[in-house]
Parts: sequence; C-alpha cells; structure tokens
Amino acid sequence: MKIQKGDNVLIISGKDRGKKGKVTHCLLSQNKIIVEGANIVVRHTRPKRQGEKGQKIELAAPLDVSNAQLICPKCSKPARVSFKILDDKTKKRLCKKCKQTF
Repeated sequence: MKIQKGDNVLIISGKDRGKKGKVTHCLLSQNKIIVEGANIVVRHTRPKRQGEKGQKIELAAPLDVSNAQLICPKCSKPARVSFKILDDKTKKRLCKKCKQTF
C-alpha cells in the first residue's frame, strides 16, 4: 500500500471530499485506512450498569485507500506515488510531481 501510518492525506471522494488529515491506522487486509477528522460516524452505546445513561460516541470509520491521495512531505501537494529502488536495495516512495524520494 502506498499510504502508511503517519502520512498526511487529502480525501478525494465521498462525503468528506477536500478534507485533510493524518492516517492513524492502516488495515492492510481490507485495503482501508482510518484518517483522523474524516469519515466520522456516530455510534450509540447502551448503558452498561444500572443508573448509567447511554451515549453517542463519534468515531472515525475506515475509508478505502482509493478515496485518499497522499500529500507529499517535500512539496506539500497532493501527488501520485511510485516506488524507486536505491543502490543499497532499499525501496523508497517517489513523488510524481517533485521527483523527490521520501
């Protein structure tokens, strides 16, 4: 997956199109990410003990990777990403706009 935990992304489709946020979790098997401040859903919880009230909890729901675009840390623009293998056999991500590895 070209997007990793800790990356800044731009949401490009869905109800939160245009929002920017940081990736908090990557669900590799489902090809989804969780972005803080995006795709917020309300979860209603029941009271656990007698006398306690139920609550509404706001959670960030998983979002498909194809609905987010990585923001390059070098040029600070949303860009597509490719991979480049360096001389010491390490694989780095490459911004297609500014041609910088990160």
